[in-house]
Amino acid sequence: MQQQWWRIGGERLRKAAEYYRKFHTIQAIPREISGPRISARDRAQGRIPAVVFSLTAENTSKQLLTTEIKQIDSILTKLDPSFFCSTTFKLQVRAGSGSSVLLHSGNVLPIKLARNEETGKVMNMVFVWAEEGSKLEVDVPVVFKGVDSCPGLKKGGQLKTVRKNLKYLCPTECIPQKIEVDISNLDIGDRIFMKDIEVDPSLKLLSGNDTKPICKIVASEVENPVPLET
Repeated sequence: MQQQWWRIGGERLRKAAEYYRKFHTIQAIPREISGPRISARDRAQGRIPAVVFSLTAENTSKQLLTTEIKQIDSILTKLDPSFFCSTTFKLQVRAGSGSSVLLHSGNVLPIKLARNEETGKVMNMVFVWAEEGSKLEVDVPVVFKGVDSCPGLKKGGQLKTVRKNLKYLCPTECIPQKIEVDISNLDIGDRIFMKDIEVDPSLKLLSGNDTKPICKIVASEVENPVPLET
């Protein structure tokens, strides 16, 4: 039964990854040079400067690209932005804007999404090629479920999040968008440790000591307590 559960979970991860690669193909074109002026010009033309790295045992190389602002904004509207860097996409590099000539195509994982602090606009992005059969280090967001039924929270306790992400070494075909942590049975003083998180066995935890907690329910502190009369 346990093996069957892992097979089902792994198949769901693969289907989810395939869904986003199929329906959210990122289009890009090469750029030969970089720099603040060049990047500013690209943004003025409705494009986002980007870099895609190839991390192989032989060497590490990078390619300068630009992507369309409208397409990236559309993806971020449909997909929770916090899951963007834990989702693989298909990337097509074409010879030029509107060109039908395909220079390169493959799966990529975003590893950085930089925004303007004031406007929130995407300023640049960094990807890494997610070749089939390879493994990548991924910071996977943690999502808590069972909040409404958590006994400790009903008693007035507070959820204290120790880790918002967990780093895993993941096969590229089995990268989870998120890690769900069920707190529906936690009382005040209870905690969940990294070692308690169930994931596909192909994932290797890289976040250090797995005996450290990822969250805990703590008693609420009374603000401005009334002094006792003497």
